[in-house]
Amino acid sequence: MPRRSYAQYCAVSRALDVLGERWTLLVVRELLTGPRRYTDLHADLPGVSTDVLASRLKEMERDGIVERRRLAPPGAAYVYELTGRGREIAPALAALARWGAAALGERRPTDALRGHWFALPLMHRLEELAGGASGLLEVALDEGAFRIRLGAADNSAEGGGGSGSAGGGAVTGTAALVPDDGAKPDARLLLDTASAVALATGDALPSPAAVHGEGPLADALRSAV
Repeated sequence: MPRRSYAQYCAVSRALDVLGERWTLLVVRELLTGPRRYTDLHADLPGVSTDVLASRLKEMERDGIVERRRLAPPGAAYVYELTGRGREIAPALAALARWGAAALGERRPTDALRGHWFALPLMHRLEELAGGASGLLEVALDEGAFRIRLGAADNSAEGGGGSGSAGGGAVTGTAALVPDDGAKPDARLLLDTASAVALATGDALPSPAAVHGEGPLADALRSAV
């Protein structure tokens, strides 16, 4: 079935022709840290049917937002990842997440939650709190963890200012979401759901005791909170 179009000669409507279908932007969200298998995507998109997810991925491949490739042995699995054009959506998606944080309110009993869903609304806030300090930050919630490389622009220019790699991630400003490659983070921030929401909305800061680690990044975050 041909996809519907707004049929308007407007950049916003052209973008929505591609990104406005249900689940499309959430697929982008899931791929911001790097390649993922179909089964992983389905697990972290609760509520989407297998048919709809397969259809969205095919449309996104056609539109040049994602690509499918086979991992080298011993993995040998197929994964989906964002193309360069797909990664360009990251700043807009991060801005949308910050705007939407104010609408989170109380978590409803039917609301699914994954820890990494807080990455986008928190990236800019954590960048501010770091005050220019760079390094690999792991943010851990009961529902899961995610990693952000702060000072991503400087690190790429200098060959990396700490452990970890920004490869495969999506950059927003000087922060980048990165996959967990097993490297030791320069700092860890432990949050529960309520404190993550409060931080994302600017209502409250976590306790300094929530920051773990030694070095400039950990010290900067502790002094900021």
